Amino acid sequence: MSQTLKFESSWDKALPEQDRLMIKQVFGQINHETAEQTTTFTPLWQAQNYKGELLVTVVINNYSEDELTFDQAPINYIEDGQVLATHFFTLKTVIIPPKTSMPWAFIYPVENISPQATLNNGVLSWA
Repeated sequence: MSQTLKFESSWDKALPEQDRLMIKQVFGQINHETAEQTTTFTPLWQAQNYKGELLVTVVINNYSEDELTFDQAPINYIEDGQVLATHFFTLKTVIIPPKTSMPWAFIYPVENISPQATLNNGVLSWA
């Protein structure tokens, strides 16, 4: 199975070269051959912005034969097996072709983040 890395157009224009290289390196380390699910999220980094929102940047891996879109998609932020943030995402500019991976940042509003979240080692999953 051949998986392609694609950058959304606004990312392609604005992404610093060191981040682009890091994303390419992480993408190269993903074992795409063992994907058991049609969609996976590979963590890159996470942070909180000045509003206290949680920004989780991942590589979205679409292993299916269909385009992947996000229309009211429930995506959880999980630390140590516990859901600590959840949000329904509609991303009009994110259309991931079949057999393609794309980096993206999911932004969780403050009110959707549990006070127990340490923001150190979380992962994303479909709800």
